[in-house]
Amino acid sequence: MAKGLLVTYALWAVGGPAGLHHLYLGRDSHALLWMLTLGGGGLGWLWEFWKLPSFVAQANRAQGQRQSPRGVTPPLSPIRFAAQVIVGIYFGLVALISLSSMVNFYIVALPLAVGLGVLLVAAVGNQTSDFKNTLVAAFLTSPIFYGRPIAILPISVAASITAQKHRRYKALVMSEPFSVRLYRLGLAYLAFTGPLAYSALCNTAATLSYVAETLGSFLNWFSFFPLLGRLMEFVLLLPYRIWRLLMGDTGFNSSYFQEWEKLYEFVHSFQDEKRQLAYQVLGLSEGATNEEIHRSYRELVKVWHPDHNLDQTEEAQRHFLEIQAAYEVLSQPRKPRGSWR
Repeated sequence: MAKGLLVTYALWAVGGPAGLHHLYLGRDSHALLWMLTLGGGGLGWLWEFWKLPSFVAQANRAQGQRQSPRGVTPPLSPIRFAAQVIVGIYFGLVALISLSSMVNFYIVALPLAVGLGVLLVAAVGNQTSDFKNTLVAAFLTSPIFYGRPIAILPISVAASITAQKHRRYKALVMSEPFSVRLYRLGLAYLAFTGPLAYSALCNTAATLSYVAETLGSFLNWFSFFPLLGRLMEFVLLLPYRIWRLLMGDTGFNSSYFQEWEKLYEFVHSFQDEKRQLAYQVLGLSEGATNEEIHRSYRELVKVWHPDHNLDQTEEAQRHFLEIQAAYEVLSQPRKPRGSWR
């Protein structure tokens, strides 16, 4: 049965951020992507308004089956590559929030989550990529940045480059019953949201701490690129700014945005507590200069280096790691409170 353009536009308007129009057109990967990202943060959903006629034409050409052109490589798409990197980071951040308590998280769960996010974007439309090579690239990159949240970025970039290198058109696919497709999408959706929901409902305090630490680490990535950092803050606060623009000062009375403000205040307080603890570990008073921080760090490292404390190796190792972590925290530039408003 041919797909109708009017029906597609109606589904796009009613349930576009949930991917209903893509489900109707048989674009299951695109539908799942929209379900997990709410239409690409709303921006992808709006941008599709002009793309729906081409989506409908493509679905009607592939009615019942889709035959890939043999020996033809899809053209390189910078937009698809950027989307792969962004969604890979998004999947990695969600995994960091909900699964970081797992044993060997940085070796197994993190590269798997990022790689699957990249592959999901690679499978949008009539294209796909090599599953094994993309995941191998993610798993090989992960140990290089073991134990650091910043690992999400290079893993996503490496997996995206590999996915683009092995891009191809989808092979012959026979039409499947709608119930089978819906069942498969439901399982994929539960696999993504289940751990996050369990963590939020059964371990709320720890989850909130993970969110704050993850958000703080994410913003700290851009400490050396102030313009890019301000752009990321603008994107994160975009719903808040739109609400203020539409509702004026009454928007402050909204419980949703009061909670939004509390989250950002919690992030700042969490970062402040980390810095205060770091000052204590290095034996410094708050507001110490960079020179004092470096000098104290060098002295304490010499004192507590495990090689110099063979009679108390475990205690020395613990102090040595605390000193390293404290120095890393204090080496990052401090962002003034309230700068996001």
